[in-house]
Amino acid sequence: MAEGMRAGSERRFWDRYIEVLHKQGVATPFDRWYVVRAEQFLKALSSRRLAETAPSDLTEYLTSLGRDGRLKPWQFQQAIRAIRILYSMAKIEWADQFDWSFWEDSARALEPQHANTAREAPPVTPQEFAERVGDVRYASIIRNHLDLFARAATVLRMRGMAFRTEQTYLAWLCRFIHFHEGRAPADMGAAEVAAFLEHLVVRRNVAASTQNGALNALVFIYDKVLERPLGDLGPVARAKRPPRLPVVLSSSEVKRLLAEMSGVCGLIASLLYGTGMRLMECLRLRVQDVDFDRSQVVVRRGKGDKDRVVPLPASLVDSLRAHLAQVRTLHQRDLADGFGEAALPDALAVKYPNAGKQWRWQFVFPSGRVSVDPRSGKARRHHLHETAVQKAVTSAAQKAAIHKKATCHTLRHSFATHLLERGQDIRTVQQLLGHSDVSTTMIYTHVLNKGGLAVASPLDGL
Repeated sequence: MAEGMRAGSERRFWDRYIEVLHKQGVATPFDRWYVVRAEQFLKALSSRRLAETAPSDLTEYLTSLGRDGRLKPWQFQQAIRAIRILYSMAKIEWADQFDWSFWEDSARALEPQHANTAREAPPVTPQEFAERVGDVRYASIIRNHLDLFARAATVLRMRGMAFRTEQTYLAWLCRFIHFHEGRAPADMGAAEVAAFLEHLVVRRNVAASTQNGALNALVFIYDKVLERPLGDLGPVARAKRPPRLPVVLSSSEVKRLLAEMSGVCGLIASLLYGTGMRLMECLRLRVQDVDFDRSQVVVRRGKGDKDRVVPLPASLVDSLRAHLAQVRTLHQRDLADGFGEAALPDALAVKYPNAGKQWRWQFVFPSGRVSVDPRSGKARRHHLHETAVQKAVTSAAQKAAIHKKATCHTLRHSFATHLLERGQDIRTVQQLLGHSDVSTTMIYTHVLNKGGLAVASPLDGL
């Protein structure tokens, strides 16, 4: 009798669970897989009730689940959402504060054309070049001009150009060839380049920065790859580039934004504002780059392949130490399970085969799951995907009722502007931001409206 009542109670619970799934847009037959994921989690609790679990129990389960190399990203995300619904139905208080977004975003692995996985391995087939460009529709163009693309990639690598630059230049080369109906660039010259640039402005109505990017790419291809400098392009229609000011948050807006963030993404956003780092510079940080004794962070291979030093905010020291303690525990578990090797830059992995397993080379902000490196085929824990932080910042800005376009890069703009407001000299700000030319940093003086003397409105004098 008691067993029958218990079985009936369980059926009613899963019926309610499926109802919640349907309300959240999960349709049949996918709903049964959510039930399977939830049942697997409950089974792992060893007869304990959900109310008896702690955040550490959930973290440990998701960590172990993330080491299953057979689990595809969408399956991992499905399991997290299934468990989250369990906790919401049980109305467990601490579950509302759990860092669900970190785990859901950790499901996304670094794709083959991502900067961190692709920059070490040059593409060798038309399909790989098309993936590098980001548009498989260009595969036929690349196939017909494979030697040119291979030479271009080689020259870009030899000159130490960033992966993003390589990706952009190859994409513009594809578009240029496509515009001229497959003709080889070696058979064309300045007139064809000018026609393409004019087409971008007149027909496509692109921004000046887009046209300049195309021009820089084609000038590089002709000058450095084909060794046939273009010379004078003649009277080309050029897009006008009006001056634009960066979006800057006030100190109170930054405070409200960060107050709406928590967990790993909250710590990353605080570092972006507190140091002025770019998002990818922060995500690529290794343990050895954080120097607590000297209160500084070393940014390696930033824009332009340059290193620089930025201050470590004293208010983040305790949070960062606690975070690294958790990362170290995770690394030790990975080592015990046969993982724990981080991807190394350049050819360091060849020179020092075991260096990737050392603590100092681990990412400060690792992903929540182990994924297979699409290039080497090794199971590794890469850094957190950048979209996780981008979505978290956008969501926090909405919650904080900030009616500006607040992004991760906005925090960098705010860092520079607020330093200048507090009397910091512009040369120091230039070094902290990693700008090659001080004229780039000067844009923040216009945001302050202090290019010369601060001007008071005549209305205030009435």
